[in-house]
Amino acid sequence: MIFEVAFWKATAERAVSTAAQVALVGWGAGALPNTSLPWWTLPVMALAGAGLSVLKALAASRTGDGGPSLTNAEELH
Repeated sequence: MIFEVAFWKATAERAVSTAAQVALVGWGAGALPNTSLPWWTLPVMALAGAGLSVLKALAASRTGDGGPSLTNAEELH
């Protein structure tokens, strides 16, 4: 299943979504009093989140119907 375009589309969507969520959390954390993050922290955190999302999708492909979801809640077309 990982050799299909639908799998990688779903995985890319998850990775981009996770990267955006991590960046927003990091940005929000930087706005807290007495907290400052170096400028390079947000892109690194977002990239790490996206990478972990891809690894999770690859691990999930070994279970169920081979899709990127652990719960098989979606049907890839």
